[in-house]
Amino acid sequence: MEKREKLTIEKLIQEAQCFCIEQSKIEHKELYGVTDGKAVGTLIEHKFQIHLQEKYELTVGSSAKGIDLPSDDILTDIKVTSIRQPQSSCPFKDAKQKIFGLGYNLLVFVYDKTDDLKNQTAILNFVSCSFVSKERTADYTTTYRLREMVSDKANEADIIGYLQDKNIPADDIVLSEIARQILKSPPEQGYLTISNALQWRLQYQRIVSLAEDVPGVEKIVAYNKPE
Repeated sequence: MEKREKLTIEKLIQEAQCFCIEQSKIEHKELYGVTDGKAVGTLIEHKFQIHLQEKYELTVGSSAKGIDLPSDDILTDIKVTSIRQPQSSCPFKDAKQKIFGLGYNLLVFVYDKTDDLKNQTAILNFVSCSFVSKERTADYTTTYRLREMVSDKANEADIIGYLQDKNIPADDIVLSEIARQILKSPPEQGYLTISNALQWRLQYQRIVSLAEDVPGVEKIVAYNKPE
């Protein structure tokens, strides 16, 4: 049996680009008439994992247990979402994720699905694909404001007050600990929109429509607006 190459982040990004081009040409019989975004997402995630496994040595996680590509050097979760509402959920670990990032990278595939009535197949046109490094996976508005506050010499009480106003899901002791951490080491600017819920709700519109180059956000397929 031939020895497979070791997967790297660079190769993951290259393969994501090839996958988007390939999949955009395929007619999917199994997705015809399917309106459940989760079903589409699960199928595409599995297809991409198989695509990688054919060439590379890699560890694949289960979506039920955690992130899809859990090895320490890759540490990336695959997200597949429709351009009509580019969002997904992810497990809530603690309130710090909204401020300091999720703790892992994201590979976000965004598709536009059209059904071909005549052939009874579905076409998935991948209109955007981005690799978001873990340092950029915090909430955009929260990190923007906190960075501004630190720059304006805010104190611990100011930071706690802001976090309380934003309903960051944590008690006073944890908020105080987070505030001290923010003052000591301000968060990187995040690029997701993260809504509080029992699970985090991640929204990717800012990533999809990002025009400027941002270190840590790699545009694999630049946004191609559906006709």
